Amino acid sequence: MGVEPSFDDYVRARSDGLLRLAWLITRNWEDARDAVQDGFAALYPRWHRLPEGDRRHAYVSRTVVNACLAVIRRRRAQPVADPSVLAEAPVSADASTAIAAADEAWRLCAELPPAQRAAVVLRFYRDYSFGQIAEALGCPESTARSHVHRAMATLRSRLGKGDDDE
Repeated sequence: MGVEPSFDDYVRARSDGLLRLAWLITRNWEDARDAVQDGFAALYPRWHRLPEGDRRHAYVSRTVVNACLAVIRRRRAQPVADPSVLAEAPVSADASTAIAAADEAWRLCAELPPAQRAAVVLRFYRDYSFGQIAEALGCPESTARSHVHRAMATLRSRLGKGDDDE
């Protein structure tokens, strides 16, 4: 078995990915940075006791997800995503349609309850299984599955309403 990275090496190697994950959950760069920092601050004192390998990364991810949910709970109002921070859409014949669709999807995701939003991000951004989502959220697998399914039903419903309004 290989040598496990030091805390500093792990933070340097994984911070960017965890920051993107946190942003997708919190929808705010400042809150995402706070959540990642809070997560690492909580883990530092017991770093040497954490599991090794993939289990360590799963544990760290779970800690960051929990920190994101705590940040969201502290926040009173749900901010609307700033379109300038969204990833650029690939260039196509008519990129405006793809950009509008992506903006609409992120806006709708931002309106989901925090646990559902976290479950959707973990499922579709991180490609986690329902078992991995359950582990990251600290809930039974059936609850993780329910979070994803309810979120998807809500998103489908809201997308359907948007089509009817036009």
